[in-house]
Amino acid sequence: MTLAPAAAIAPVRRSGSQRAPGGGLIEHFERGLDAPICLTWELTYACNLACVHCLSSSGRRDPRELTTAEARAVIDELQAMGVFYVNIGGGEPTVRGDFWELVDYATDHRVGVKFSTNGSRITLAVARRLAASDYVDVQLSLDGATAEVNDAVRGPGSYAVVLRAMENLATAGFAGFKLSVVVTRHNVTQLDQLEALADHHGAQLRLTRLRPSGRGAAVWGELHVLPSQQRALYDWLVARGEQVLTGDSFFHLAGYGASLPGLDLCGAGRVVCLIDPVGDVYACPFAIHPQFLAGNVRDPGGFAGVWRTSELFTDLRRPQSSGACASCGHFGGCRGGCMAAKFFTGLPLDGPDPECVLGHGAAALAALDPGAEIPTPAADHSRRERHRAAGATRVPVAFGAPARARGRAHRPVSACDESPLAGLAPPDEPEWARALTPPDRPGSSVAPS
Repeated sequence: MTLAPAAAIAPVRRSGSQRAPGGGLIEHFERGLDAPICLTWELTYACNLACVHCLSSSGRRDPRELTTAEARAVIDELQAMGVFYVNIGGGEPTVRGDFWELVDYATDHRVGVKFSTNGSRITLAVARRLAASDYVDVQLSLDGATAEVNDAVRGPGSYAVVLRAMENLATAGFAGFKLSVVVTRHNVTQLDQLEALADHHGAQLRLTRLRPSGRGAAVWGELHVLPSQQRALYDWLVARGEQVLTGDSFFHLAGYGASLPGLDLCGAGRVVCLIDPVGDVYACPFAIHPQFLAGNVRDPGGFAGVWRTSELFTDLRRPQSSGACASCGHFGGCRGGCMAAKFFTGLPLDGPDPECVLGHGAAALAALDPGAEIPTPAADHSRRERHRAAGATRVPVAFGAPARARGRAHRPVSACDESPLAGLAPPDEPEWARALTPPDRPGSSVAPS
């Protein structure tokens, strides 16, 4: 199936519902498309925050990150493939000196851009620039309706910075920007407040699931939504319908009843993927690990070659075993849950989701060998690491095998030996944003004091 030409896409901010079409097309999605519906592209690992649950373990830039010319070449490929839009993230993508150049290049080539930011560089002037474009959307990250809850995860002062960015966007007349919240056991009781905060600024609330990815692997056990909170979360989402965006975050809750709006399956390698700052292509933004590395955009054939011919993506697009979930009457709704959540908790990929609402995941976690090694995320860029050896290859994923049997992951990506924002911070960075620059490593506080 070939997607519509890029020139025919609707403006990103006006794209409307995320609800996927009916069953036949979902089945087609499982077999993969000629191009991703959208993809996540992390432009840099550099970041002026050190969130404890950061899925990419960002902090310091990687000196091997794609150049401006290489990034432009990727955008050319996306246009030729008919990709609807690209989700740009990081790190904090706006710290790249060529960030706006790349945004303009993408939109000039009819590739819509949605970028995620901590808001530290969304000045009123920037907000006015954004409001003037129909092909750029903004997603502000906030993980609590109060400073106490948010700053325990994202760092002191980050709540005030996001509020300032929201006010700037609202003042500039940017309607419909997104307020993105990673749901935790501490903010799940604040959903009404978060929705009101978004409504007040003319924004739309977007909720995502906390996965044990990146630095989140170390705090998932302390932060993920409690079993006793899952039903209330499901009921809240059902009541909101398509008013609140969720992507493919919560299809594991379908065991409670009807499926939620959004893509009701894992789209990894089928309709979505990730390009990281050094050009590596992973099946899923939440599975940054050598087992899910499909190739690199610098390889012969570029991104299109990776998407269409990689062994990993070919494997993912084949019918997958339902494994331990085969006899469950709710498998058609939850489809076994999140691949990344299973992998980074040591569960087999054909086993139950660790947060299975029927309790099967909890039972599977309890049955794990206490001495088994659990796969670890690729690297923590807030610390100095060694580079992955040149020419390193991906180990094929054994989709039916228990993840714990495959051992601890090699940590492949290096961190820059300079400061986190070395050579990247624009000279006009606001003083209140510079105050957010983190220490050499992330803090350990994960709960309100």
